[in-house]
Amino acid sequence: MSLTPIIAPSILAADFADFGNECRVLQDQGAHWIHVDVMDGHFVPNITFGPQMCAALRPHIKGVMDVHLMITPVDPMIEAFAKSGADILTVHVEAGPHLHRTLQAVKAAGCKAGLAINPATGIEFVPQVLDLIDLICVMTVNPGFGGQKFIHSQLDKIRALRGLIGDRPIDLEIDGGVTVETAPLCVAAGANVLVAGSSVFKGGSVANPAPYGVNMRDLQAACA
Repeated sequence: MSLTPIIAPSILAADFADFGNECRVLQDQGAHWIHVDVMDGHFVPNITFGPQMCAALRPHIKGVMDVHLMITPVDPMIEAFAKSGADILTVHVEAGPHLHRTLQAVKAAGCKAGLAINPATGIEFVPQVLDLIDLICVMTVNPGFGGQKFIHSQLDKIRALRGLIGDRPIDLEIDGGVTVETAPLCVAAGANVLVAGSSVFKGGSVANPAPYGVNMRDLQAACA
């Protein structure tokens, strides 16, 4: 894990007509991870990308392709998204009947296994699957849309999860409402990966990518 938080720009806030170039310029500006929000219109009230889109993005992503599966049932789609080139596949506890089996399937498919925890979901089950997890994603908004307000009650959950993780090599990721105001609160609570959409993309574009770099550095500097 990194002492300086990893900023993982969410392409949900990018130009949908130019994803390949958006990934390229984000990485040129310093992004090491690209976060891909997969939504099915069923588990969450929005529809975004399928495995074909992830496969199309893969050649444009030099670093980590962090794929967040907000879909149910999730088990039948694990292999397809793994084959699309995902480095990390993050699943929700509510997205299948047997969490342990789902995480095993992610690992068997050759990906790192992430577990996403919604705002109203507790963490009492986490110790039972810690040995299968490479990443825990704390949802600090309700999943389904970008641009929502940060839910401050989740800071206690982040602290508790950091205590459970201990010295295990598990990334603790925050997804939702990450800004220069909320990012330092998350890092102080124990997070080391910050998914950020509008706060990275504001003021920039493929034609003018410099603001992307400024915004990412501002988020990291706020956490110093």
